[in-house]
Amino acid sequence: MPGLDLARRFYEQAVRPLLGATPHAAALLGPGSEVLGLDDGVSPDHDFGPRVQLFLPPGAPAPDLTGLPAGFDGHPVAFAYNGTHGQHVEVTTAAAYFTARLGADPAGGLSLADWLLAPTQTLGMLTAGAVFHDPDGELARRRAALAWYPHDIWRYALAAGWLRVAQEEAFPGRAGAAGDDLGSRVVTARLVRELMRLAFLIERRWAPYAKWLGTAFARLDLAARAGPSLAGALAATGWREREDALVRAASVLAAATNGLGLAPAVDPRPRPFHTRDIRVLDADRLVVALTSAVEDPEVRALLGRLGGRRGGPVGTLPGTIDQAVDSTEILMDPARCRRAAAMLGLPGTTGVAR
Repeated sequence: MPGLDLARRFYEQAVRPLLGATPHAAALLGPGSEVLGLDDGVSPDHDFGPRVQLFLPPGAPAPDLTGLPAGFDGHPVAFAYNGTHGQHVEVTTAAAYFTARLGADPAGGLSLADWLLAPTQTLGMLTAGAVFHDPDGELARRRAALAWYPHDIWRYALAAGWLRVAQEEAFPGRAGAAGDDLGSRVVTARLVRELMRLAFLIERRWAPYAKWLGTAFARLDLAARAGPSLAGALAATGWREREDALVRAASVLAAATNGLGLAPAVDPRPRPFHTRDIRVLDADRLVVALTSAVEDPEVRALLGRLGGRRGGPVGTLPGTIDQAVDSTEILMDPARCRRAAAMLGLPGTTGVAR
């Protein structure tokens, strides 16, 4: 049984009858492959079982759950979870739950810092899953607030994603032409990952963590058009073939970025890298177009603080926390994410998680 179905049945049949008239909301959100709907037959071998979160009004006493059964639908209710044992009915408030994972309660709105310091995998975990009971809309309001970036923050994140491509798009060819086939392959794989993550941004979908990136990417509309070229780049045995596949995929994603209408369109066709016999998209053009279209004063102030590369029009954009950092130990720790504010060019944060 899929984990979300198991959780719903567990709540409805085992947990809710113990709550009586206790006002509450109930859901399964947060970490776990089942929250993303990506659990399979392997998932139950660890950290898997009937679980649910109960969200009570502030100050409400915790319900008595001692009547929970020892097992449910063939699964133990007290099961191993991250090396511990216990019944996995988490009792909290909506404000506390979201603040603990984001450093801010989205019910009160999110600042620029809140958005940029929130990993996409966390935003995905909070907006996926399933809500089983929410009579006052406490969960719905918060999940709606996290549905997607405001437009100018979206422009900034897209620009930062394209900048990451621009910084390395010539390297598969440069390394390959110099006889470094392994280096060419490594940079190609890095660019494939960046282009995949751009596809999520273009389709307004939160990218998951590495284990499920390819699976979730395959469900995007852009996967049918860009996926074969991305796979071809990874499978290529020569740098020319890698280059051809990469520029085809990048051109598809550049055209899709144009289609968003967030900035003036750029020509998505590849072109030579300076005077060298290397072809690239020249992704800097998208960085300039997107950042030039930003109107929000706070985002423009951030761009001003960050400045341009070599004084030119291409900004020095660290981007969102998971564009700037690739450490699980940072991305899964909200307090550490919040402490990265200065690194991202942000003056400070509010609602720091502790």
